[in-house]
Amino acid sequence: MSDQPGGPRDRRDDGRPEQARPRDRTGRPLPYGTDDVPLAEDHEPATVQEALALGIELWAAERFFEAHECLEAVWHAAPEEDRDLWQGVIQIAVAGVHLQRGNPTGACTLLGRAAGRLRGYPSGHRGIDVAGAVAFCEDAAARIGAEGLAGAPVPPRFPATADGAWFAAEPGATEPPSEPTPVPGSPAWRDAADARSARR
Repeated sequence: MSDQPGGPRDRRDDGRPEQARPRDRTGRPLPYGTDDVPLAEDHEPATVQEALALGIELWAAERFFEAHECLEAVWHAAPEEDRDLWQGVIQIAVAGVHLQRGNPTGACTLLGRAAGRLRGYPSGHRGIDVAGAVAFCEDAAARIGAEGLAGAPVPPRFPATADGAWFAAEPGATEPPSEPTPVPGSPAWRDAADARSARR
């Protein structure tokens, strides 16, 4: 069966679907050949640190769809103990995508999920201003709930502390690694789950 009209869906070398259709900056698929609106760009960072830096840069430009795509490399490489941290940050970016698409209900849902994931961490963790991020999520969800899109605040700057966000592959790390971490082919948490299953 064909994945799209006219033939099978394009696939990457790793078998994952390749999105051939252009997308707008909020990630919405556009008709083939569209070139009259700003399009989402594909980013392929080689290291997790590069993905994080690029995600922060795209967030600052309010390109939340692309930011979340880059930040997924950080989440996938994170140890299990940090997965909720990075997923919570990503969910704030996705809430920004929902707001850009005019979907206050989706934004509120994502803000609630993000706050729930982030509450399990100290007020600052891996250079993420967890307390500030949770406060933003709670305030933004309340304002959107009361006023709809009219009260919807755009996610503020990336939720980093003054020292800056950083990634560590080791759960007990107290500072960034000295060597860059390659972007994994599959999420670290999935590799760990596969390893646990293999031992059973």
